[in-house]
Amino acid sequence: MNLGFIGTGKIASSIIYGIFKSKLKINKIYISSRNVNIAKKLNNKFFKIKVFSNNQEIIDRSNVIFLSVTPTVGNKILNDLNFNNKKIIISLISTIKLKKLKKLTKSKNICKAIPLPFIENLDGPIIISPKNKTAKRIFSKLGHVIEIKDEKMSYSFWSTSSVMAAYYEIYNSTKNWLKQKGLKDRVATDYVAELFLALSKDAFVKKKIGYKKLVVESQTPKGLNMQVLKELKKVRFYDKFKQSLENVHKRIKK
Repeated sequence: MNLGFIGTGKIASSIIYGIFKSKLKINKIYISSRNVNIAKKLNNKFFKIKVFSNNQEIIDRSNVIFLSVTPTVGNKILNDLNFNNKKIIISLISTIKLKKLKKLTKSKNICKAIPLPFIENLDGPIIISPKNKTAKRIFSKLGHVIEIKDEKMSYSFWSTSSVMAAYYEIYNSTKNWLKQKGLKDRVATDYVAELFLALSKDAFVKKKIGYKKLVVESQTPKGLNMQVLKELKKVRFYDKFKQSLENVHKRIKK
């Protein structure tokens, strides 16, 4: 199986790193030279990778094509490329709907996927919509696949995937606060990483009891956790968080 990537940004790079860590059997991976630094780095690291400046050549040589460009670039270039229904197309483009993708590529053999950067560590959820056997076979080696029949349902997953930067900023803000209190950068960074790793593991292990119960169990009357939660709720922190998700959802479903 030969894979082709039209666009070689962060997500494409993460998928490729994950592939070479996994047990997935591939012959060649063809990537575009659009992002010169990433393309060069991948080409130097993996002998099964070959870089092309011509997107059509990538398509012609590949059995499965990943569309990993921005919506603006996708609308600009896809209509001028020649696909056929023997090719499997997996779109990673957030805001171009399936109906339009089929029109642009003149192909019906297409699905959308939502992998996240930690796919390079063979971790995390991967949404596929609609169901596609080839996409599932590839991504099941790289993370936890969730198949969605209805494209509209996938918009909610695209929305929640937008929380990464905000989540990492909590790490960053906590670390910087510790540094202001006199801790060295390395110590503060290690502590925050271990703290949130343990919290994430605990939430995963106890997911069946429900997150609402974890919120309750992590507090004691008039305790420190209760204080922080109460203060954040008072300034409507979580309401604003949910509103941001709603705003992203509106943007995606347009």
